[in-house]
Amino acid sequence: DTMRRVVRQSKFRHVFGQAVKNDQCYDDIRVSRVTWDSSFCAVNPRFVAIIVDASGGGAFLVLPLHKTGRIDKSYPTVCGHTGPVLDIDWCPHNDQVIASGSEDCTVMVWQIPENGLTLSLTEPVVVLEGHSKRVGIVSWHPTARNVLLSAGCDNAIIIWNVGTGEALINLDDMHVDMIFNVSWNRNGSLICTASKDKKVRVIDPRKQEIVAEKEKTHEGARPMRAIFLADGNIFTTGFSRMSERQLALWNPKNMEEPIALHEMDTSNGVLLPFYDPDTNIIYLCGKGDSSIRYFEITDESPYVHYLNTFSSKEPQRGMGFMPKRGLDVNKCEIARFFKLHERKCEPIIMTVPRKSDLFQDDLYPDTAGPEAALEAEEWFEGKNADPLLISLKHGYIPGKNRDLKVVKKNILDNKPAANKKSDLINAPKKAADASNPQNEAKLDEILKELKSIKDTITNQDERISKLEQQMAKIAD
Repeated sequence: DTMRRVVRQSKFRHVFGQAVKNDQCYDDIRVSRVTWDSSFCAVNPRFVAIIVDASGGGAFLVLPLHKTGRIDKSYPTVCGHTGPVLDIDWCPHNDQVIASGSEDCTVMVWQIPENGLTLSLTEPVVVLEGHSKRVGIVSWHPTARNVLLSAGCDNAIIIWNVGTGEALINLDDMHVDMIFNVSWNRNGSLICTASKDKKVRVIDPRKQEIVAEKEKTHEGARPMRAIFLADGNIFTTGFSRMSERQLALWNPKNMEEPIALHEMDTSNGVLLPFYDPDTNIIYLCGKGDSSIRYFEITDESPYVHYLNTFSSKEPQRGMGFMPKRGLDVNKCEIARFFKLHERKCEPIIMTVPRKSDLFQDDLYPDTAGPEAALEAEEWFEGKNADPLLISLKHGYIPGKNRDLKVVKKNILDNKPAANKKSDLINAPKKAADASNPQNEAKLDEILKELKSIKDTITNQDERISKLEQQMAKIAD
């Protein structure tokens, strides 16, 4: 109760949530009934994607944001998986690219047409195969292009270069039990995981080593969650030994004791945390709850400050969280949720009431934009970079997305020797695909050299024929 008794100054004290009117919801959707603790929904400034029930396979809907109202039963889906889809995640650097993980043990990456689907999509851009059991978690790298993480019930985490379709890092010996969730830190140099063995681990994926870990983060046996905050601390949700829901804040440099630990209530739904690094607010959505609680994280005690609760009548089956650039800054909207019911998806808008119509720059510091700060190769070689920030002062206007092109290296590299001729045919194409600036510069140099050699040969040819003519004259 100490959390609620202290009245402190915060511009987010009066954040209030509001569900949109009925005609702004997405209706008649058969939300997936798979028993899996993922959020079943992913949103970005263009689309909302929802995992749905599908007979004989796995599917999810992708709807342009403006396509509200009743969704026709025959509306096209993304349906290439042969087993139920368990998790989906939009690429932060391309609003038309989405990854999905499924019970069929594969990860698929899809390119959605600019204006949404007119036909069902069955062909992914790339299929990533490497897990031996169902894949329950997919998560894009926050700052490096085409880097995707997946975690499966084989207790392995694989990090892929989607641009080449290769698994470049396989962490298969760090977890002895089921992985509940994985979270990247702000610049994507570390990940933290929560696992069924009640441990939270901080892992350096490129060195393939555990940097920090905490046993019995929460004593209870029910699922936990762990996410990185912008300052590098870790926020966890879980259950006490008495099955009370808890939240805690940890410093990964010293995991002995939590910075803060709070008991909440005795509900049994897993608390899914959604975090806004710009405002340092965490929203907790319990699966099966009908409320969203939100807290502000600061560096003064008690560190995790309860702000308020948004309550509604219906329990939530899942939840999508809009990135900052998809919000309406003119209405002082600081968060938007897409709440899944059994048969519909209902947007919930969180606003800070302000009298002024001017842009509120204290509510909207520069936020992560859609440009990747690094290429996949640079990240795998050891480089780090913070997100590239953009201002929302004049709202966010989505730019043109480039198509995701996958150049499978391994197919060319593993050709049998008999195919040397076809390798030669493929070589120029491969060279053209190497869009690395260094390679382009080298290519230019070689071409220039070739040209100068050709010119020299032409000149010599002319000289020889002239000399021959002169010889012929003398002989005459």
